[in-house]
Amino acid sequence: MAEKNNLEAELEARSIVTTRVFDAPRDLVWLAWSDPKHLAQWWGPNGFTTTTSKFEMRPGGIWRFVMHGPDGRDYLNLITYDEIKKPERLVYRHGGSDEVEPVQFHVVVTFDDLGDKTRVTMRGVFPSVAERERVAKEYGAVEGAQQTFARLAGYVATLR
Repeated sequence: MAEKNNLEAELEARSIVTTRVFDAPRDLVWLAWSDPKHLAQWWGPNGFTTTTSKFEMRPGGIWRFVMHGPDGRDYLNLITYDEIKKPERLVYRHGGSDEVEPVQFHVVVTFDDLGDKTRVTMRGVFPSVAERERVAKEYGAVEGAQQTFARLAGYVATLR
């Protein structure tokens, strides 16, 4: 096995990567990611709901939404889309505004066609290892991403 170079190791240390194979074709999984009425059904960890106030899925467009926690707290979020390659890839930036949660990271989501299944890989890269650790601890980001993917799996099963 080849050793990772310093840049790869540093990038990995700043990342949260979540991968799951969904029992649904890629176009269906893409639909669940690309329409706010579908996103509202599964986005966020267990117990959360999502309300979208603006959704422009295009390069330079934004998704402004609130995640409502089960404890009653609202988490304001902003995503700015950089690249959209339907139905294969999404690239976006999370955060970047004083009005939203103080969490900024860059995300690449890939949708691999496995016939009647789809492998989705989401890689969030943070500005530093310390920031990745803070977000993982304060927001439960690792577990939250896994729960979000589990909710997506349940939701796409209802669309089949």
